[in-house]
Amino acid sequence: MVQIERVQTGLRIERNLLKVLKGLAEYLDMPLGELVEGITLHVFEGKAPFSGETLQKIEQLKAVYDLTLTAQDAHRLVEK
Repeated sequence: MVQIERVQTGLRIERNLLKVLKGLAEYLDMPLGELVEGITLHVFEGKAPFSGETLQKIEQLKAVYDLTLTAQDAHRLVEK
């Protein structure tokens, strides 16, 4: 185990993306913050954070919460 110190942060994120992340955290039975940490650490190392089964669940959650954003949209988002 690696000892860490967590801090509270005010993170602004697109509404439907947050819904998908919360649903995925619930599905994986983990806190949202730990899910985001895991995703980030994997991506920083150029590794895929999810198995095929988890990716299928993400697709289901995206459909449920009407998340249509893609990676291409990441740098083109404009708030209402």
